[in-house]
Amino acid sequence: MRRISRIFLTGLVTLLPIAITIYILYAVITSLERGLGNLLPEKIYRPGMGLLSGVVIVFLIGLLLHAYVFRRLFVYGERLMQRIPVVSTIYGAVRDLMGFLSSESKNKTASQTVLVALGQTRLRLLGFVTREDLSGLPAGMGDKETVAVYFPMSYQIGGFTAMVPRSALQPVDLSFQDGMRFAMTAGMSSGADKEDDQDPMP
Repeated sequence: MRRISRIFLTGLVTLLPIAITIYILYAVITSLERGLGNLLPEKIYRPGMGLLSGVVIVFLIGLLLHAYVFRRLFVYGERLMQRIPVVSTIYGAVRDLMGFLSSESKNKTASQTVLVALGQTRLRLLGFVTREDLSGLPAGMGDKETVAVYFPMSYQIGGFTAMVPRSALQPVDLSFQDGMRFAMTAGMSSGADKEDDQDPMP
C-alpha cells in the first residue's frame, strides 16, 4: 500500500501543476473566443477567430500608442477615468499593478528583491521595494531613509506594504520573478533552482 500511495502521489504531484496551467490557459482562451467571436458575423466566423481577434486588437493598440496623437488621446481618457469615483480606484490599482509586474517598468527599483530584518532577531521577511521616494506622500509616512516594501503572502493573491528603514534592508540576488515565485510557493520553488536538482519522485 505504501508503494501504491507513493506512485499515486508522484503522479498527482506531476500532473496537478500541468492541469492547473492548462485550465487557466483554457479559461482565458475560451473567454476571448466567446467574447470576441460573438462580435463577428456568423458567415465569416470560424473557430479560433475570436482568440486571433484578441491578439490582433492588443497588438494594434500597442502599435497605435507609439503614435503621438493616440498617446495623447489615451492620456486624456485616463484622466477622465481618474475623475470617476470607484472606477478611478479600481483602474488606478490595476494599472499600477501591471506597471509593477511589467519588465519594462520605468521604476527599476520595483524589481529589487530584499530581506527585511525584524528588530534584533534573526528572522527575515522576503519583500520587494516598490517605492524609494516618499516625498509625494502625506507627512509622517516616511523620510529619505524610508522605503516602501511589498510583502507577498504564500499561496494567495495578497500581501501587505510596510514603510521600512533602509538600514533594515538586505539586497538579495534574485530577480523579481524568481523572488515572487519563491514567496508565493512558501519557499518550495524558485526559478533560480537548477532543473537537475528537481526530482519528481517525492
